[in-house]
Amino acid sequence: MELANRLFFRLYQCANMLHKTGTRAVEAEGLTTQQWAVLGALSRDKAEGGMSVGDLARYLMVSRQNLSGLISRMERDGHVAVTPDEQDRRSRVVRMTASGRHVWQDLAVPKIRGYYEQILRDFSLNDVTHTLHYLLKMLDNMERLDRAWGGPEEDAGDR
Repeated sequence: MELANRLFFRLYQCANMLHKTGTRAVEAEGLTTQQWAVLGALSRDKAEGGMSVGDLARYLMVSRQNLSGLISRMERDGHVAVTPDEQDRRSRVVRMTASGRHVWQDLAVPKIRGYYEQILRDFSLNDVTHTLHYLLKMLDNMERLDRAWGGPEEDAGDR
């Protein structure tokens, strides 16, 4: 139990430090780590036509309520556009704007790469691969527990 407690406390600390130091890495671009995550999700080939708010919330593993305010701020800043879904007018689709793509590709991504290099500088490729493997196993178990407790179903196939 003590070892598990230490592990989860360190994950909590890592999440907090990722938010703090990651935001510092991209703050000159007017971004936070949450906005970085949204732009990163929307920049994938799979999301070329945009993503519904629900799909984006599931992909990022956040509530629609938390995502709603974030998207509103990003829309105000010109990074994303929100439009009704052509297939289902009740659903809204979030797309990266040309301005958002410029901020993401030209300004943020180089700084994010530098951030990753600094954080992972003492890690071998094998270290990174194993860490990712174990985090994915933990995430799968957390999702299974969330579903058992009545959380939403989710397709985790794009990790």
